Amino acid sequence: MSKKSTSIPKNQLRVRDHAFDNYMEVEKKIRKVLKFQELIIDQPQQCIPVARLDFLARRIGFKRDEAGKFVLKLPKIFEIYEHPVQRILYLRFTRNALLQIEQEKHAINANIPDAVTRLRKLLMLSNSGRLHLEHIRIARRDFGLPDDFEYSVVLKYPQYFRLFDAKDCMSKYIEIVEKDPRLAVCAVDRVRESEYRKKGIDEESTRFSFVVNFPPGFKIGKYYKIAMWKWQRIPYWSPYEDVSGHDMRSLEAQNRMEKRAVAMIHELLSLTVEKKITLERIAHFRVPMDLPKKLKDFLLQHQGIFYISTRGNQGKLHTIFLREAYRKGDLVEPNDVYLARRRLAELILVSPRMASLGRELVSYTRPRDDVTGSRKEQINDSDNFRRDRVGEPDLDSESGSDVESCFSDEGEDEDGHHVRDTQAAR
Repeated sequence: MSKKSTSIPKNQLRVRDHAFDNYMEVEKKIRKVLKFQELIIDQPQQCIPVARLDFLARRIGFKRDEAGKFVLKLPKIFEIYEHPVQRILYLRFTRNALLQIEQEKHAINANIPDAVTRLRKLLMLSNSGRLHLEHIRIARRDFGLPDDFEYSVVLKYPQYFRLFDAKDCMSKYIEIVEKDPRLAVCAVDRVRESEYRKKGIDEESTRFSFVVNFPPGFKIGKYYKIAMWKWQRIPYWSPYEDVSGHDMRSLEAQNRMEKRAVAMIHELLSLTVEKKITLERIAHFRVPMDLPKKLKDFLLQHQGIFYISTRGNQGKLHTIFLREAYRKGDLVEPNDVYLARRRLAELILVSPRMASLGRELVSYTRPRDDVTGSRKEQINDSDNFRRDRVGEPDLDSESGSDVESCFSDEGEDEDGHHVRDTQAAR
């Protein structure tokens, strides 16, 4: 009788987690809105003619007739109006959408000190202390860096960063001036300390362990539990530790490096704003951070720590989530940038039918002339009512949010996304 292995199997099938997949369905629309942001806001009047919409949208990756359908599905994001003189239809962002976009920019600029710390820790994860500028620029939104971070972060803090310039953009790279030992503390170490103090778990059991939450439907057999128990107790070198002087030929050293790669990706995800990043962007840091070549297969071995979602770009992109950072589809420790992006996602989730119901409800609550007195007082009362609904005195009635958490498991709208019935809520 053959003896079964008690090591974690390398070839595992991905088990879906619908909470993260629903998150990516919303993220797919956010990415398209950001493409329109670059197209519309760069215009002098921040609007484009509807007649040229299809032509201009092809430049940013939309197919024929796709842009028009997408715009009509998001009434809280886009609005079409007729020019009073030219009598031509134009497309622009709604005031609510522009407000949320500006709030995200404000949140990023207000958290520049935190972004500086994240960039320092990111460079410290590299075995050489340097990374290509272009690779960081591609992932700047994930790490909460402003668009002009080369000037507002790198060049503004010469005591932390050194920029090596070159004619070719791909040849530029950023180097950390000096590694700070106080920053060389991993997020998983803080989690272990918290678990040890709260639950009083044995120190030997938590010293090298990770928080593991398997997706629903993941089959865990007897031998798999034994393999996980053994793996959790394997010691490893810290991602911030220099391992160039160690001999990697032994099996023990290879096991340590394998677990160090898990800790490296864990720390990389912890440095992001939303605790997620695409697999393709992680691949940019593979060589300087000593990550394995087959990253997808490697991450599938640890589905209790990471989740790979193929939603959002027709299966062409793979988004990696840190499972322990989320609970019921929401970030456990939200930050200002995440909250600003979530409010934009709430506007995206409002379907045309729900937006129409909202306008009808506001019209229905407006009193009649023969009941409340003069027409001027009625209009003022209605305006005050709508302002109280949205909480902002300078916005119209469409700025209110008609949805609940964009990643909850309540109802679904006609597009398959989760929304709450406005009439029932009111």
